[in-house]
Amino acid sequence: MCTDCGCSITDSATAHTHEHSHEEDHSYDHQKAHEHLHHNPQLNDAKTISVIQKILDKNNHEAEHNRSHFNSKGILGINLMSSPGSGKTTLLEYLADVAEFKFGVVEGDLETSKDADRLKAKGIPAMQIQTGSACHLDAFMVHKGLHDMPLDELDVCFVENVGNLVCPASYDVGTHLNIVLVSIPEGEDKIAKYPVMFRQADLILITKTDLLPHFKYDIEAEKAEARRIKPNVDILEVNVHDIDSVKAVADWIEFKRKMRS
Repeated sequence: MCTDCGCSITDSATAHTHEHSHEEDHSYDHQKAHEHLHHNPQLNDAKTISVIQKILDKNNHEAEHNRSHFNSKGILGINLMSSPGSGKTTLLEYLADVAEFKFGVVEGDLETSKDADRLKAKGIPAMQIQTGSACHLDAFMVHKGLHDMPLDELDVCFVENVGNLVCPASYDVGTHLNIVLVSIPEGEDKIAKYPVMFRQADLILITKTDLLPHFKYDIEAEKAEARRIKPNVDILEVNVHDIDSVKAVADWIEFKRKMRS
C-alpha cells in the first residue's frame, strides 16, 4: 500500500486489536475496491498482496468496532469523500443551518485544524485528525476521533475524509453510508477516471453548480456516467447559495436516518 500511494500505514499495521463482538449486517466487501492494486507490477507478488490483505483485515475489524459504536448510540455514520476543494466543509457549514438532525464531524487533513475550526465556529462538534503523510483516514484514526465526540448528543456523525479521489474509497472507516462530492470546476472527466470512488457512493453530490455558466461541463452526461458505474446511485445538484439544494441533501440524510431507526 505504501508503495502504491505513499500512505503511512503504521496505525493500521500496529494498533492493538479490540476484543469486541461486532454486528455483521452492515459490513462492506472492500476486496473489489482493491482489485486495481493487484494489477500494479510493483505490488503483484504473493508476499506484498499478503501484507496488504492483513492490513485491510485489521482495518475492517476496527471498522466494525466503529460501526458498533454508532449502532449502540443510534447514530448514522456517513463517510464524506471528494478531491480537495470540492466543498465538503462548506456543505457541512450550510447543513448546520437547515438540518433537523444533530451532527458532529471527525475531520481528516494532512496538517492544520482549519476545517475543524470552521465547523466549531458554527457550533458543530468537530474532532481534527491530522494524518501527516497519509492520504486517507482509516478505521483506527476514526476510532480515536470518536472517543472525543459527544456521541450521546448526535443523530449523525460525518467522517470528512482527506481530499483524495483514490485511497479513501478503499478503506472502510466504520460508517454506514458514503457521500462523494464532485465539483463543476474539476472538469467533466472525474467520474470516469476514478470509478472505484464513485462505485462506493450511495449519494453523489455535484457541487458548485452556480459556476456552470463559466465551465464546459455537461452535467447530464456526468450523471449518466455515474449511473453507468453504479446504476442505483442517488445524485443531487448542490449550490450552497441556493439553500433549497442544501436542504435536499439534509432531507436525503434524514430519510436514511429514519430508515435505520
